[in-house]
Amino acid sequence: MSDFDIIVVGGGMTGSALALGAAEQGWRVALVEAAPVAKLVEPPGPARTVDDFEPRVSAISVASQRLLEDLGVWQRARQSRHCPYTAMDVWDGEAIGRIRFDAAELGVPALGTIIENRHLVRSLFEAVRDSDLTCLDGQSVDALEQRGEGWQLTLSGGETLTASLVVGADGGHSRIRQWAGLPTREWDYDQEAIVCTVQTAQSHQHTAWQRFTATGPLAFLPLQPDSGDEGEQGDRFCSIVWSQDTPEARRLLALDTDAFMAELTTALEGRLGPVEAVSRRFSFPLRQRHSKQYVQPGLALVGDAAHTIHPLAGQGANLGYGDVSALLAELETAFQRGQSPGDLLLLQRYQRRRKGENLSMMVAMEGFKQLFARDELPLKWLRSTGMRWLDRATPLKNRVAAEAMGL
Repeated sequence: MSDFDIIVVGGGMTGSALALGAAEQGWRVALVEAAPVAKLVEPPGPARTVDDFEPRVSAISVASQRLLEDLGVWQRARQSRHCPYTAMDVWDGEAIGRIRFDAAELGVPALGTIIENRHLVRSLFEAVRDSDLTCLDGQSVDALEQRGEGWQLTLSGGETLTASLVVGADGGHSRIRQWAGLPTREWDYDQEAIVCTVQTAQSHQHTAWQRFTATGPLAFLPLQPDSGDEGEQGDRFCSIVWSQDTPEARRLLALDTDAFMAELTTALEGRLGPVEAVSRRFSFPLRQRHSKQYVQPGLALVGDAAHTIHPLAGQGANLGYGDVSALLAELETAFQRGQSPGDLLLLQRYQRRRKGENLSMMVAMEGFKQLFARDELPLKWLRSTGMRWLDRATPLKNRVAAEAMGL
């Protein structure tokens, strides 16, 4: 049996970052990850066509970048494929409302960075490999039991671990959350998100494009191939997230390639010219989920284990990194004071710092979805008027953008 201060279950983008930060503070940390590390740090091949990019990408905010910089991870990630975006163009496809956010107006180099998830995970696990924390890869957790003031985990390989604090970072279907008996509020959006990579006739202009329609939003997120390849083709790759009502999503998925590219071109109103190539399409159902409690004595949830959100604002990863920052701040104070990392008062402070902010974002995203799903003329007028007013109210618009960036 191995004893630790903290065990983090789930080595995705959120869990590995938390484990790294806690180990740097001086805690004895174990990270349990089902995938083999050798696979996670395997260098990906070059990306020169739509089929070479990973379909799963994240829009990493400035605040999240700062956290990753402090962990020594962002410096590694920037050596991989990534694409800073300097503007965001959002418009109402059913009316005339439009908002454009621009990094130049905020006096910053970029609003954020689009990066393939595998590149970020690879950078995180390279840092994990160079750290003092214990990484137990290629194993899953088979059981979780309370032992006195701590917890005992049984791994699939038969090993048992104990810790004062167990952190569930094991995704939306978190087994840690289920074993701990933490209930959730959740509902289906009756939508599916279609994700793939496309190549367009015109440059993406390092801009994130998003069009809202009654059946769901469409986002074109700028990608950049391997360093040195940007040029004639390099600024014409985008990752798309097309959230549509389930029947419409199924219709789109059934189209042949040419028909799908034509639908995409029309859906973005030709802003980037015709879509010229598209990768294999993937889809997943959209469901909102929020744990009623993030913590109990000796146990905490972070990231998707605590909350999943509609992808229309691209804030899922950033909310997870907000959880990591808040929990690390509380753990640092506890370490300096000689407190147990599983102390309930400590964990409740973390919950207070994050629960309200996460709920506010989830409510806002639900409100956006419902507002743009309605086609009554008064609501169309209200949407268009509000978007145009905010676009002209530069100080307020920039404040909204700065909040989203974490500035």
